[in-house]
Amino acid sequence: MSHSLQNCKITPYYRNLLDSLGPDHPLRRTVEPLDDCMLASGELTDPLGEEAHSPVPGLVHTYPDKVLLFATLDCAVYCRYCTRSRLVGKSSGDWKLSAEVFGYLEKHTEIRDVLISGGDPLTLSDAGLDDLLSKVRKISHIRTIRLGSKVPAVLPSRITPELAGILVKHRVWLQLHFIHPAELTAEMTCACDILAGAGVPMVSQTVLLKGINDDTDTLAKLFYGLLERRIKPYYLFQCDPVIGSSSFRTPVEKGLQIISELQGRISGLAMPTFAIDAPGGGGKISLLPNSQFLRDGNEIVLTNYEGKEYRYPD
Repeated sequence: MSHSLQNCKITPYYRNLLDSLGPDHPLRRTVEPLDDCMLASGELTDPLGEEAHSPVPGLVHTYPDKVLLFATLDCAVYCRYCTRSRLVGKSSGDWKLSAEVFGYLEKHTEIRDVLISGGDPLTLSDAGLDDLLSKVRKISHIRTIRLGSKVPAVLPSRITPELAGILVKHRVWLQLHFIHPAELTAEMTCACDILAGAGVPMVSQTVLLKGINDDTDTLAKLFYGLLERRIKPYYLFQCDPVIGSSSFRTPVEKGLQIISELQGRISGLAMPTFAIDAPGGGGKISLLPNSQFLRDGNEIVLTNYEGKEYRYPD
């Protein structure tokens, strides 16, 4: 049974990039609806259990000292392997964070780290983003603000000196999403030069995707390219088992093999951490080559920081 993608959205910039790469380039599969989206055992609408860890709408509190805040439900581009495909693109653009969100943040003084995501926060206007960051920064016990975005890869013209100034003012860390060295264009480089030149610290997150970037040469080129643009490769993620993602998911052993091959081949500064976000809300669990983990049939049993077990379909 196929699972059709309800939302398709591609920026003109990214469309032109795909056209320049040719009809058979693997990046096309990540954003264009194709007939290879099959349902598989173990897939979930909400694979990370975010809704079960949402004390108020717009906030996910999984870790004791960290929260995830949804700034918007819109993205510049909709990715077919998106963990939040249940939410992203479903709004009419009028998503608003309630006062309840900021009240929760103020009340819970154990929270030190806020990751602003969605959707993509950089699709907000400068004024809207500045207002949101000001509200979060006013809460004295919050030490770190991170912002997750794919905008530099898919809409680099959005990155301006004015936007960089807002991020610097609020001391924001950018967690950027790149999956293939073909995304490291001249326009993307210019956007990241604006950010780095203004003093915005940047790290990257990459999802391991079958037939797209699941080989050592491709990832080595990507990670070195990011480092050259002053972006530290941070995480290489096993693809989350969201509904319809089976054609993108690799065996866990594949990721471990790639990490093993990258070690000693590229600079340690260019090496990300390979991790699985445990289905059900267990949080990120890092894996290293020669990691010992329990297999139970077609599932891998993972143990998180609390000693709780979670299962990943593999």
